[in-house]
Amino acid sequence: MAVQAQQELQVSQYMFNGLFLNPAYAGSHEYFSASALHRSQWVNFDGAPSTQLVGIDGPLADNKLGVGLIVSNDRIGITNQFEASANFAYHLETGAGKLSFGLRAGLSMYSADFNEIQNWDENDPVYQNGNIENQAIPKFGAGIYYYTDKFYAGVSVPTIIAADDKLIPEGSSQSSFFEEHFFLNAGYVFETNGPIAIKPSFLVKYQQAAPMEVDINCNFYYNNFIGLGVGYRTGDAIVGMLDINITNQFRVGYAYDYTLSDINDFANGSHEIMLGFDFGKGVDIKTRSPRYF
Repeated sequence: MAVQAQQELQVSQYMFNGLFLNPAYAGSHEYFSASALHRSQWVNFDGAPSTQLVGIDGPLADNKLGVGLIVSNDRIGITNQFEASANFAYHLETGAGKLSFGLRAGLSMYSADFNEIQNWDENDPVYQNGNIENQAIPKFGAGIYYYTDKFYAGVSVPTIIAADDKLIPEGSSQSSFFEEHFFLNAGYVFETNGPIAIKPSFLVKYQQAAPMEVDINCNFYYNNFIGLGVGYRTGDAIVGMLDINITNQFRVGYAYDYTLSDINDFANGSHEIMLGFDFGKGVDIKTRSPRYF
């Protein structure tokens, strides 16, 4: 029997904080930015993913360097992963935009409670050593990010290397537990003569053992105050999004995923709430020239 599963975090509002996807995003604006996100995936589906994310990043050394911190908690089924990662980026002037190179170093605490499942094979090596409790796993990733005032594009691999040999069952031919996931994303802002701005974007997620997945989104902004968006995730969901800039510094966002797969017969979609706060002397620049990403 073949099964498909996800390892890396999945969020619908990825376009509002690229640090979650790419370490090279750190410091890509002239102020510090913090955000918090909660996602309840496939509500009422037993064992469905639940994710919490907190991130902060900003520039250093006259915007040539960027630093960021991400703390996440992700629960799927019987597994739980708490992770903290430091992100570093170096930004180069390249004509109309900047090209950034980023590195990520993190520590994940991985747990699995096998008492929550029914084990029909007592000889299965996965269960021989009992539960996994807060196993520390160092992780390292990298990314590249190019951006201007109206365009961005990035390629990243959040986990390239993980010291996860203690999670591999004895006698298994498996060479690694955490697999490489490749992300490619891009977006552009079209400003009209009126109060409307349009921002299409996409995210491609690839892992060699799973079908490639693509998020296609389009957000519409009115007077840089309120944004409405719609998205489609291949083989999974239609997404509706609402983004409100309450002040030049504080914003809130909400996303709802309507599930298109057979899981929809057992779940009530997915909900996602985001809070964002920008601070630092660069916020004055944001007031004069709004940033959409």
